[in-house]
Amino acid sequence: MPVFERDYKPVAMALSNVSGNRHRRMREVCDVLWRFFKDYGVSWVGFYEKDPEADQMVLGPSRDKPACSPIELHGACGMSWERKRPILVHDVKSLGEHYIACDPRDRSEVVIPLFNDDGSCYGVLDIDSFDRNAFGDHDILELRKLMESTALSWPAPHLPALVF
Repeated sequence: MPVFERDYKPVAMALSNVSGNRHRRMREVCDVLWRFFKDYGVSWVGFYEKDPEADQMVLGPSRDKPACSPIELHGACGMSWERKRPILVHDVKSLGEHYIACDPRDRSEVVIPLFNDDGSCYGVLDIDSFDRNAFGDHDILELRKLMESTALSWPAPHLPALVF
């Protein structure tokens, strides 16, 4: 059971009129998620997009500290992108060599894949926490809805999360 039960209704309301190009919408989503959840077990929020020229992902908009970029595809973000499935990491130590440690204080994360209208995956939303077990199925469901409502992801088959 996750440490935090976050209320996504005010987040959805705050993002109900988000507009602009993809990166502007990503920036707004990062800002709103950070504003509402920084005191509820979230240590970082950001987007990574697949580099079309290389087997790596590049950091897009993020909050609220520096992050690794580019990152290789072996980490949670790359696995989510490659498998087109959310990743729920209760304890980053369980990822072993598949963990990319941008901040050694992080203990858990949730990663949501983002889809183009043709079904291809172009990137991910990544949210980290200093707490173990900070995220759960409720977060995955609500974050998927937010990504679709802000037009950052087209609806895609809701495959079950890979859990670590």
